[in-house]
Amino acid sequence: MKLDGIEDRLLGALRKAALEACKLSYSPYSHFRVGCSILTNDDVIFTGANVENASYSNCICAERSAVIQVLMAGYRSGWKCMVVCGDSKEECVSPCGVCRQFINEFVVKDFPIVMLNSTGSRSKVMTIGELLPMAFGPSHLA
Repeated sequence: MKLDGIEDRLLGALRKAALEACKLSYSPYSHFRVGCSILTNDDVIFTGANVENASYSNCICAERSAVIQVLMAGYRSGWKCMVVCGDSKEECVSPCGVCRQFINEFVVKDFPIVMLNSTGSRSKVMTIGELLPMAFGPSHLA
């Protein structure tokens, strides 16, 4: 798979990081692990995994977990790509609606999101603009 502006070795590392993050998921209720990795403009990779809670509303998705890691490291913008994978052998896993809105807060519309199946053997690439058309964002509050 090729993505404009991202070297093959970095994309491979990003995919591997998401698959490894998936293994760190804490998902004793759904038993559906999700991992995410984000590549910054200076080629630093951050990861996150879904973390569930007995009080279901307190769960956090892998994508939001990874975004928080990036933000806490001081990267408010300048992200190159995100990779998401989950426990589906057949289907590529897409960010949920809440995560799409959360991601949209920090990226441009053509920000690529690579979605993988559980083995990384299948992939699909879409932009946040494609995943969340007509998104509500910071510009609406100006």
